[in-house]
Amino acid sequence: MADNVDEDAPYRIKEEDYVVLKRGDIFKAVQIVPKKKVIFEKQWFFLDNAVGQLYGSTFDIVPGGTLQPRKPKDAESPADAKEAGTDNRNIQDDGKSQKLTRDDIENFKEQGLTDQQIIQQLVDNSSTFIGKTKYAQDKYIKKKKKKYENIVTILKPSCRILALMYHGREPGKICHLRYDTLAQMLTLANIHAGSKVLVFETCAGLLLGSVMERMGGYGSVIQMYPGGGPVRAGVESFGFPAHFHDTLHEFPVCHVNALLAGTLDTAPPKDASAGRDTNSAADDVCDPEKEAREKQRGQRLSFKRKKLASAAALLEGRNADGLVIASRFHPCPVLMGMLKFLAPSRPFVVYSQYKEPLIECYTKLKEQGGAVNLRLADTWLRHYQVLPNRTHPVLLMSGGGGFLLSGTTVAADAPKPAGAQRAEGPAPKRLKVA
Repeated sequence: MADNVDEDAPYRIKEEDYVVLKRGDIFKAVQIVPKKKVIFEKQWFFLDNAVGQLYGSTFDIVPGGTLQPRKPKDAESPADAKEAGTDNRNIQDDGKSQKLTRDDIENFKEQGLTDQQIIQQLVDNSSTFIGKTKYAQDKYIKKKKKKYENIVTILKPSCRILALMYHGREPGKICHLRYDTLAQMLTLANIHAGSKVLVFETCAGLLLGSVMERMGGYGSVIQMYPGGGPVRAGVESFGFPAHFHDTLHEFPVCHVNALLAGTLDTAPPKDASAGRDTNSAADDVCDPEKEAREKQRGQRLSFKRKKLASAAALLEGRNADGLVIASRFHPCPVLMGMLKFLAPSRPFVVYSQYKEPLIECYTKLKEQGGAVNLRLADTWLRHYQVLPNRTHPVLLMSGGGGFLLSGTTVAADAPKPAGAQRAEGPAPKRLKVA
């Protein structure tokens, strides 16, 4: 029986899994639901046939929206069978070099020709293809593949892939947090399994999910959230197991001052029906739907109180191991309030798209004390094309990856009375009287 065990089972796609679709530089996070139509890059298909395949597999989209695993082709590419010119000086971009029309290409698709066959037809009917250099031919083939290939790759979600997806599609939702900046935040905050980390973010749950992924389901993550409730859309896209969510706690920022002052009330609410008169009680008996709604509301409030009490119990010890902040709000008041929950000699990291708020935080920490090794830095990233005889920086790059403020907490000495300070000082010398 041991021989029948599939060692690749953890790496296979299963129903109800969250996956990331990839085509070129475009990503999209979806959940595998049987017989559910998925629309990606103006194409629709079903993900049923992807179940049981390995993550990272590439599929062809055939007519009818069915996925077929793409088999590795040993045949040479269309450019390999053609001659190449020495330069492109005699090539005229007048739009007349291609003999095929749009109707011809549509007819090829209706006849069932594959994308490779269509690209081969385009190469054969191009009057200038042979005269192009080898590099220009490769560029032409790559451009046509991007346009006519009906393929999709299914990847396992990770913080890097989801950060690329959000930054490419909706960077405003994650405060323009780039994936290299996210990696630096996780490193500077020393996120590891078994630690207790405070997270304050408005990045659709991307930063929170990245912290949970790095911790591996061990330790405690306390999400400090503004507003009526936490936003965790990005956390769902990670597809964490159930035990990961057992380590996640939540605490509203509006109750931080009450918790620090010791006036936070986490006791369960009293039954509000005790003070009602007999007439309203009789009305409730006649209306069972209203009574059921009141019961559900009471259960929700009780559950919310229990979660608040459990998070408050973790924070009361003021022994958190790290603090990570990335939000659209001004970070200075949030940072000053949450640093009080960190134990001495613990790291903290603050991200902002602009440097001015972090400069204010830096100045405030220098004046107030309680932190050392303060460092304000920006991130810079540029991709390189690495090809034979064509290695150079990519012309288009991200303009900025934001700014990071990092530091380490220290224990502040208790203030001493003025009399004790005078006693510790050296006694003044007495003047000799002649």
